[in-house]
Amino acid sequence: MEREIDYERLGNNIKETRKQSGLTQQSLAEQVSCNTSHISNIENNYTKVSLNTLLAIANSLNTSIDYLLKDQYENPTLAIDNELFLEISKMDDEKKEQLLRIIKVL
Repeated sequence: MEREIDYERLGNNIKETRKQSGLTQQSLAEQVSCNTSHISNIENNYTKVSLNTLLAIANSLNTSIDYLLKDQYENPTLAIDNELFLEISKMDDEKKEQLLRIIKVL
């Protein structure tokens, strides 16, 4: 069964992730090489984002496309797993060991 992308949810996820990253629409637009108004239009569901732009946004936000689409998957756990892996891969070995101890306690 083919599902349509919910661009409103995608735009909201982009906006939320951008804000969590401490970026303005202008700074994200500069990194993605587009206009600030285009980022605004994507976030507010006035336009559909192209795959190339979505990839550039994900890279600029240091996240994955599947994370931005996380609530649209049949198996959203996969997106969360991938995001966890991405965050862990940024850690040094000492922090990874600390995290492992925390996970074992949980």
